Amino acid sequence: MNTDPPHEIPQDPTASGRASDPTPDPVSDAALFASADGRTSLRMERRLAHPPEKVWAALTDPVALARWFPSEVAVDLVPGGAMGFRFPGDAAPGMTGTVTDVDKPRLFAFTWGRDHLSWTITPDGEGSLLTLVHTFGDRPGAASFASGWHLCITALDRLLGGGPVETAHDRSGELHESYVKRFGLDGGTAERTEGGSRIRFERQLVRPAETVWAVLSAGIEPVAGLPVPEGFTAEKVPAGPVAEVRAPNSLTYTWQPRGTVTWELGKGTGHGARLVLVQTGPEDFDTDAALAAWRTRIDRLAEELVRT
Repeated sequence: MNTDPPHEIPQDPTASGRASDPTPDPVSDAALFASADGRTSLRMERRLAHPPEKVWAALTDPVALARWFPSEVAVDLVPGGAMGFRFPGDAAPGMTGTVTDVDKPRLFAFTWGRDHLSWTITPDGEGSLLTLVHTFGDRPGAASFASGWHLCITALDRLLGGGPVETAHDRSGELHESYVKRFGLDGGTAERTEGGSRIRFERQLVRPAETVWAVLSAGIEPVAGLPVPEGFTAEKVPAGPVAEVRAPNSLTYTWQPRGTVTWELGKGTGHGARLVLVQTGPEDFDTDAALAAWRTRIDRLAEELVRT
């Protein structure tokens, strides 16, 4: 699915339930860009009404971290120092990391599994500008990371202000979907193959595979050799019989003698499945029309899942 997935981080940054409702306190800026090593970096900024020294303490003190970070953290706060991350339910640290930068009260950076997190604090009047750069290999998972950190940083702000840090996350998925659109993660790709063409979409969804499958099938379970249920089709894309089905994870059907459509629902980031949709066809296959049709269909599915 991805060349460098964050296997050690199976859930989004709010999976522990430590972060709070983001609605009143939006992150001021967020963007994706390519990192120097060819991976993806997420940059998020938040203005905090607290001096750098206070923010630094909340970023580095294990007791404070446990209030807003996705896990409990043990850290030897020196460059090269060891870190351990214990998620709720784990008897011992389930992940390890290494401190890469310490410059009190300006910069704290470390590895988190195969990912890298860099927290920079810049004086901003009587407060601070907090900048997070999270570098990872799983670009389609960026919306999960962004929505998760959005919640965590909101919880950090509330902790600094002495307010309650509630135990909630992006339950509806609306915040996640807003980042999908913001980062342009809803598009597909087209390429020529040997003797034909192919389009491909990869999108992180906000519900598990069983729920997605139920929405797609709408009570009509697919059967090999029979017409594919309408939910697995897109407007203006011909649909033929089901060729292979492994509910709730994959379905392939033919749309013409030399073309197939395949839905795959695998493990993703956050609490949802990762959708990979592939349509193959001959060399004269109209990939532009297919990309538009499937983008509309997948967007509609994502909207349905938010309401589910």
